[in-house]
Amino acid sequence: MTTSEFQLVVDKIRPYTDYIYLHVLGEPLTHPQFAEILQIAKEANLFVNITTNGSKLKFHQNALITNSVRQINISLHDAEENVPKSSWRNYLDQMIDFSIFASESIYVSLRLWNTTNTKSREFIEIATDTIYNRFQIRIDELFIKRKSNGVKLSDRIFFHSSPRFEWPDTESESKYTYKTCYALRDHIAVLSDGSVVPCCLDADANLKLGNLYSEDLNQILSNPRGLRMKEGFERHQIVEKFCSTCGFILNQ
Repeated sequence: MTTSEFQLVVDKIRPYTDYIYLHVLGEPLTHPQFAEILQIAKEANLFVNITTNGSKLKFHQNALITNSVRQINISLHDAEENVPKSSWRNYLDQMIDFSIFASESIYVSLRLWNTTNTKSREFIEIATDTIYNRFQIRIDELFIKRKSNGVKLSDRIFFHSSPRFEWPDTESESKYTYKTCYALRDHIAVLSDGSVVPCCLDADANLKLGNLYSEDLNQILSNPRGLRMKEGFERHQIVEKFCSTCGFILNQ
């Protein structure tokens, strides 16, 4: 998405929201105009939320601190597959160092979303040991089930654990028939080509409702397909097969 396209998106969504999340799969901090995108969001008085693997946080540190970034979610579990084992502790220390620095003005959530994966046991132990050494939070306290945003480690710094996520996949068999979801309830996603989809897990536009580059948002939100999905979730019923393969379930 170019900066001019992003500006168009911002202009069209601004009447509907005060928040924008710069992620739909992928790594947002690799965008070549990332700092400019933050500036556009700031000028529109939008609060920015970002999910990242943390690899480029230091490079964009000044842009993140000086713009209207509300929250940064750091996916620590990504390091298990993409950082050499010998560098795991160094990576974790860097993420915590950044979190402490950024928490002067930004909320930071350290995420460990692989707790049901037995192959991740070693990484989980190193991650939780590092967190204990830096914040003196016992491991058993880190994994107490909470409905909130997780365990508070320090002012504006939180730890959030979750089972390994099961991404929706059109090639997978249907697994769920009864569920509800945040899709179209409190968020939509806009992809780089302008496609609007019901949720942030549909990076391939399997459930495309329209295109924000050429249509207005109220027109897209009135799409019969989207309305059927939204009404279905309100009745805890799945309307689309794609949703029946998704591991996210809203328990309320």
